[in-house]
Amino acid sequence: MYADIIIDITHEKLDKVFQYRIPSHLEGMLKVGTEVVVPFGRGNKETKGYVTAFSDQTDYDEAKIKPVLRVAEGSMQIEAKLVALAAWMKERYGGTMIQALKTVLPIKREERKLKKRRVRLLLKEEEGKALLEVYLHKNQKARARLLAALLDQHEQDYETLIKNLNISRSVVRALEEQNVVAMVSEQIFRNPIRQEKKQVVPVVFTKEQTDAVERFWQEYRQGIQTTYLLYGVTGSGKTEVYMEMIARVLAQGKQAIVLIPEIALTYQTVMRFYSRFGNRVSILNSRMSQGERYDQMERVKAGEVDVMIGPRSALFTPFSNLGLIVIDEEHETTYKSEQVPRFHARETAWERARNEGASLVLGSATPSLEAFSACERGECQLLKLTQRTGTAKLPSVYVADMREELKRGNRSILSDHLRELMEDRLNRKEQVILFLNRRGYAGFISCRSCGYVVKCPHCDVSLSSHRGGRLVCHYCGYEEPMIQNCPSCGSHFIGGFRAGTQQIEELVKRQFPQAGVLRMDMDTTRNKDGHEKILETFENGGADILIGTQMIVKGHDFPNVTLVGILAADLSLYSDDYRSAERTFQLLTQAAGRAGRGKREGEVVIQTYSPEHYSIEKAAAQDYEGFYQEEMNYRELMGYPPAEHLMAVLMMGAEEEHLALAAKYLKEYTLRIDREQKLQVIGPASPYVGKVNDVYRKVLYLKCETIDPLIDAKNKMEKYIEINRGFQSIRIQFDLDPMNIF
Repeated sequence: MYADIIIDITHEKLDKVFQYRIPSHLEGMLKVGTEVVVPFGRGNKETKGYVTAFSDQTDYDEAKIKPVLRVAEGSMQIEAKLVALAAWMKERYGGTMIQALKTVLPIKREERKLKKRRVRLLLKEEEGKALLEVYLHKNQKARARLLAALLDQHEQDYETLIKNLNISRSVVRALEEQNVVAMVSEQIFRNPIRQEKKQVVPVVFTKEQTDAVERFWQEYRQGIQTTYLLYGVTGSGKTEVYMEMIARVLAQGKQAIVLIPEIALTYQTVMRFYSRFGNRVSILNSRMSQGERYDQMERVKAGEVDVMIGPRSALFTPFSNLGLIVIDEEHETTYKSEQVPRFHARETAWERARNEGASLVLGSATPSLEAFSACERGECQLLKLTQRTGTAKLPSVYVADMREELKRGNRSILSDHLRELMEDRLNRKEQVILFLNRRGYAGFISCRSCGYVVKCPHCDVSLSSHRGGRLVCHYCGYEEPMIQNCPSCGSHFIGGFRAGTQQIEELVKRQFPQAGVLRMDMDTTRNKDGHEKILETFENGGADILIGTQMIVKGHDFPNVTLVGILAADLSLYSDDYRSAERTFQLLTQAAGRAGRGKREGEVVIQTYSPEHYSIEKAAAQDYEGFYQEEMNYRELMGYPPAEHLMAVLMMGAEEEHLALAAKYLKEYTLRIDREQKLQVIGPASPYVGKVNDVYRKVLYLKCETIDPLIDAKNKMEKYIEINRGFQSIRIQFDLDPMNIF
């Protein structure tokens, strides 16, 4: 037997796996992730490495393969567990072991360390006072000031002393040379949390919150570490439940990871956790410097951090005693990586929690179909919060049929009813959020008169408009020419939607010149603290109306917002994606949930051309379970996840003809290895963007009722690609149950 071993896990050197022979005395003792000692290089220097895989074959001369020497003593168990997690990710999601390890292992490159210097008095009280008399007698005023300050407080910050006493650095050096004082240096870690005193308001739990916490805690104490779905309506206090669960786990000496979907959510969420747990909380996000990220990992290793908060990369925090993982807004698409390996944080957290004996809590007001169906199958425990906390009630929702607005001659993006309500709220000094649903912006063609949408006859997703006057399906490649009139009602009001946040901002400023307006989108949040500044300004009453895309509707809590307007609700409804109804329902429910979170009741206006669609009807009624049943019926009928599993194979190459031929061969090979005919193979087709930077793209979809045949097909395809030279110039990525269609 042979072991694949990776040497020296640092981000600079993660570039090669070496093969070693397993001697007879170590057979059965090694597993993936085990740290071992091996002879390395020409001098056979004893070096540590990690086992990443096993095989009974080798590509090298057996006589030249060196043996594993022994299992390393005192190895860090946490790194071994993370290596094992990387191996699981490689097997499930594809790519190389190196790519998986780079994703999972924390930064090892040392960044510049920040030092804090202090000045310490070395003399006893009497000696110091006697020396002070000498300095005063000799008129050495600067030395006397320094010594007098240190007699008051024997150790002080170096920079503060220099500044406050108005002395030069040479004065400190002179006393240091006389052995009067000593310089003490300590490393300080960059803390990315802006520390500020926040008043901690004691939480009074509702009965539902108490029941959820107690059920979790009862099972946790019995050693039952399992997965829970905390399904709670918007404003039902899910964060308070997470914090109470975490507090109890920390009291047992364990640690916790809290995943949040986007940077925009970090500020409000972190301050709530910081108020409860203080400096034991830290964050990770992509806008932090490498030095800040490095320091957080050092703080974790030094035992200074018990709770790590961040997007999906925080899942790999090297906690050695992990007790709980929380995934807030678990339905969010940002939990799926777009880099190889294309892992999903929910599934990967499931695996890490299982390996390390931790519990996993998924939370959402609009759970993913995957999470809710896992509850139905008994793989996940359901905890429900059906009421908002305190006196807050769910908002009343009004659906504006934009087809009727058009018939009345209103061609504005604001319906008459929404405009009237906005006027009313501004008069009452209350705040308004206008949410532009831009998901699916680029593609579909619809009729503004009757709501008809052009769909693929084979896949039941909308066709996307392409240059050259074509409508294309990105699943199967079906095409038809662009249409000028609506096939349903004959109207010429048919085409794509053309409005952005900037145009809406200009319109609102014209209609309501007295209102303060803030816009939050990718353009206004480019700077490091862009999100925080806009949200803080709005929270503090610095504007009356906040306009934005989906980043403004998730997780934020503004008590003075009593009106939410949802513009173009159906933009995401007819994107070329089988998940479009689910995304629309989630976005509308989350957006509606921003209204009426304070003492005053809220109202929501949903503007749509498809008021009869079940996702819009159920979102208006805040009826998740009704939506779930309708949507699962559709998924089962069409064989889409979670009813079945889907794997996308994305192929990229510089030569269009060569890429098309390679895609054809790969499809033929896939059909050939599927002897039991378990797989349904669709395509190859061109994705929505068929060429990027002169690189052409093709995509192949594989469907199957169970996941194992898909993983088996992926493994065989990876080997087929590796041994066929025709694939050398083509990049191929696998995406299991993709969140975004290519």
